[in-house]
Amino acid sequence: MADETKQEAAAPAAEVVVTEEEKKAEEAEEAAAGDEAAVIDGTGSFKEESNLVSELPDPERTALAQLKELVATALANGEFNLPPPPAKEEAKPEEPKTEAPAEAAPEEVKDETPVPEETKTEAPAPEEPKAEEPAKEELKAEAATEAVAEETKPAEPVPEEEEKTVVVAEEEATKTVEAIEETVAVAVAAAASEEPEAGEPKEELIWGVPLAGDDERTDTVLLKFLRAREFKVKEAMAMLKSAVLWRKRFGIDELLLDADLGLRELEGVVFYRGADREGHPVCYNVYGEFQDKELYERAFGDEEKRERFLKWRIQLLERGIREQLDFSPSGICSMVQVTDLKNSPPMLGKHRAVTRQALALLQDNYPEFVAKKVFINVPWWYLAANKVMSPFLTQRTKSKIVFCSPGKSAETLFRYIAPEQVPVQFGGLYKEDDTEFSTSDAVTELTVKPSSKETVEIPATENSTVVWELRVLGWEVSYGAEFTPDAEGGYTVIVQKTRKVPAHEEPIMKGSFKATEPGKLVLGVNNPASRKKKLLCRFKVRSAAA
Repeated sequence: MADETKQEAAAPAAEVVVTEEEKKAEEAEEAAAGDEAAVIDGTGSFKEESNLVSELPDPERTALAQLKELVATALANGEFNLPPPPAKEEAKPEEPKTEAPAEAAPEEVKDETPVPEETKTEAPAPEEPKAEEPAKEELKAEAATEAVAEETKPAEPVPEEEEKTVVVAEEEATKTVEAIEETVAVAVAAAASEEPEAGEPKEELIWGVPLAGDDERTDTVLLKFLRAREFKVKEAMAMLKSAVLWRKRFGIDELLLDADLGLRELEGVVFYRGADREGHPVCYNVYGEFQDKELYERAFGDEEKRERFLKWRIQLLERGIREQLDFSPSGICSMVQVTDLKNSPPMLGKHRAVTRQALALLQDNYPEFVAKKVFINVPWWYLAANKVMSPFLTQRTKSKIVFCSPGKSAETLFRYIAPEQVPVQFGGLYKEDDTEFSTSDAVTELTVKPSSKETVEIPATENSTVVWELRVLGWEVSYGAEFTPDAEGGYTVIVQKTRKVPAHEEPIMKGSFKATEPGKLVLGVNNPASRKKKLLCRFKVRSAAA
């Protein structure tokens, strides 16, 4: 395949004893085996569309423009704001205002005809307080003015000495009224100045990207919702609005991004590791970890724990999106999901409800975030269930999903992810805290035919050290290594005596050899089985100066 050819080209210059015709035959055979191993629904593989507006077809570009208009209108109308729930409960203090119904009560008693509940609640009593509500501040001002006027109004002739007091009182009253009027005027002006601000649309972010404005990432986010709804603008808008409101209710920004939910023991259940051949981050889901009964109970033991697990899973996804994805038009804005079904518990346990809830939340609120979904170590019953569900999936969804049996899981993964990026537990060469090799050290992929031998030749210089590691998927092969000097008459050195490597042994064979003279290190793998084997190999040659 093209990806594998690229990988081999990027590998160190190892001379492999394979003819051109044999290579072509192996690639054809390997492609056929891959098709047998992976059950791919639909025709062809999924290819991500461009997020560059200039490259969109006219109908899609028009739909994007229409969605932008709907979003701008919704922002201006506050449609992305959650309604304040306490408002309805705080309406209870209005009960003391039921003095007005006291007058209507005798009339209701006189009329012996039963009154429906709705009619009773619609009595004119509530209307009177509403009429009084807006005038509360004005009534206070009027009452103060009348009180001052009443105090200053002369009821009887007063002596001259008291006239001065009256004049002073009138002046103070005038100042008091002016102060009240000035306060009311300032309050009205302040309220008027706040009105335009309330009408201005508030910036709304999702995954750190604004829903409106000149940010080029906005188009990428809106296109996700449009594609999830097949560019039906109104449906995409409804989905977007629902997602934003859900994020606020769920507390994504306030709780999940900063909270420590105390589930560090689940780090081996769901984790990010490396990237695929196209640069998408890869998220692994290893549900076989729940074979540990204690771990299972800590995650799903009761309703509170299941709710915490759901928050932890959403938190992990959010962090992956924000830290590993790029919403720029030419960036990587989706990921590969690998789900390992080996020893996975049946979907009838305590986690069934939370699993369904999580799937529903992901489908409704995280559109177009999966570039490829690969199920590995799939049991036969899962494949049967998928065939039943397949007709209900869209062609777009089916083109992203891959299923493969336990015997072909590693090879299927390598079609999408380079072996140096795949963890050891899934058939690759990636190891935590590896001091010798890293993901930047490319792996050479070879096929060892049935009843045949494959060799890898590594050139070595004088006083250099050769370090290598190799892995044969399924093993049950014979492996050996020897060093042959370039000088005529030199003696061949047996580095690793040829021996049979059983399947239960360590998955990776490592070795090193210090060459005192120029020559080549030859690694040999003999496959006596009747089935071909996948060989992974990489090496380094360090000079004495290094």
